[in-house]
Amino acid sequence: MRRVLPLILLLMASPIAARDSLGVFGMWGAFRDPDVPRCYAIAAADSNRNRRDFEPFASVGNWPDRQVRGQVHFRLSRELSANPRVRLAIGGQRFDLTGGGNDAWASDAGADAAIVAAMRGGSTMSISATDNRGNRFTDRYTLSGAATALDAAAVGCAGQ
Repeated sequence: MRRVLPLILLLMASPIAARDSLGVFGMWGAFRDPDVPRCYAIAAADSNRNRRDFEPFASVGNWPDRQVRGQVHFRLSRELSANPRVRLAIGGQRFDLTGGGNDAWASDAGADAAIVAAMRGGSTMSISATDNRGNRFTDRYTLSGAATALDAAAVGCAGQ
């Protein structure tokens, strides 16, 4: 429960009235927001003692009305530099991400699919970038439960 607490706090940070819980699986949760409509899997970054300007999280979303499935999004723990090099590592695979502010995404739908496939088979992932003070930082995630949460989010919006 102690490791799930950051996920619960993250979700409580914004209004949850419109969200339906599809379940919590390991370190990941799955939710449906029927008002949008959208479904997503989400996890808070592992806790550490490093400076954080924001509470980081990783999410994979589906927007059936827009024909968007498996779109990866990361809220980073710090504001990015003007020319950040944002890199995601999952196992032995590396992915360059695009980003701005304190957000990062895959460059296109093909990269989203490759990242999601790597997440399904991985045990951990980390995102490293350069912050607006010129320092490198890393946000780390446990992928325990990610595959099941991804599936729950996909099924949650399948009929929409």
